[in-house]
Amino acid sequence: MTSEPSSFAILGAGLMGRLLAVALARQGHSVSVYDAQSADGQGSAARVAAAMLAPLAESAITEPGVVRMGEHALTRWPQLLAQLQMPVFFQQSGTLVVWHRQDSADAARLRLQFETTQTTVPTLPVMQALDGAGLAAVEPALAGRFSQGMYLPGEGQLDNRQLLAALAHEMAQLGVAAHWDTPRAPADFSPGSTGQPDWLLDCRGLGAHGQWPALRGVRGEVVRVHAPEVTLQRPTRLVHPRYPIYIAPKEDHLFVIGATEIESDDLSPASVRSTLELLSAAYTVHSGFAEARIVEILTQCRPTLPDNLPAVRQTAPRVLEVNGLYRHGFMIAPAMLDVVMQVLSTGQSPLASTFDLHLNLTVTP
Repeated sequence: MTSEPSSFAILGAGLMGRLLAVALARQGHSVSVYDAQSADGQGSAARVAAAMLAPLAESAITEPGVVRMGEHALTRWPQLLAQLQMPVFFQQSGTLVVWHRQDSADAARLRLQFETTQTTVPTLPVMQALDGAGLAAVEPALAGRFSQGMYLPGEGQLDNRQLLAALAHEMAQLGVAAHWDTPRAPADFSPGSTGQPDWLLDCRGLGAHGQWPALRGVRGEVVRVHAPEVTLQRPTRLVHPRYPIYIAPKEDHLFVIGATEIESDDLSPASVRSTLELLSAAYTVHSGFAEARIVEILTQCRPTLPDNLPAVRQTAPRVLEVNGLYRHGFMIAPAMLDVVMQVLSTGQSPLASTFDLHLNLTVTP
């Protein structure tokens, strides 16, 4: 398909658009990117995300194929980050799961789910059940606060905003023509025609709803706080029947707290109720959050298909659409990148079957 240098137009410069732009430019292709927003990623779901890489933890709500994508990411992200000129915070210290005594039954069900996942994906590191002493050894900041927990070794996280900035910098260094504040649609291009790009890649997330009506928004609300008194060393998840939350510690005592999921494409500010529930739940994990300073309260809608799974489809000759990354964006992006690069290179992807990813490539280029 693209054995010779080609020209690409990429619509959308969120996480997938930037990763593809950098990968294609490194191969010597000419790349132009069009995004409705600015270079800092405003309007992108990737800018709001916690960017956790937690395949076993996420297996509670997703399919084995997505879990395998997450496992793939834990190897690929260090490789991808090592190629960037700007540093990006990356951590692979595992995930901690805790719960209050009254929620032990929910925790037992979650543990059973983890054990089932490990049977299905046996290459994942084995979940470790912790008593109070074991939990204190893994996460000293929670010593005496919980009597039980689960530790998921090998899981990780990165700093999403540092990554978006590093990818934008890399695009500029590689000569990618970035057209910020310039929304475009597939109808604006005729790939393969004279004066037009050879290929069009649509990575606009919910911005592609007009071309992909099955897309819907799933609203998420996230609070960023600065908490010098809290020394959590790794992403921590609280089991709760009403508001299970995650707390992802970034650099310099910045914490991302989230997990609200609302079936809506409403982008209005976060509700008082959601904010209170998130912050109250965080306080029950560590009382040091009481003196934290709220840096941001953010909302965003994740692009989601009916089956909550990602998809790649070809809707016209030389036009590929990549979408539906849902709430797993950073966890599955490297797998989606590698699949799309294989498709562009050979017209097929052996990796796709590994991830149970259905490719709709029925249009003959």
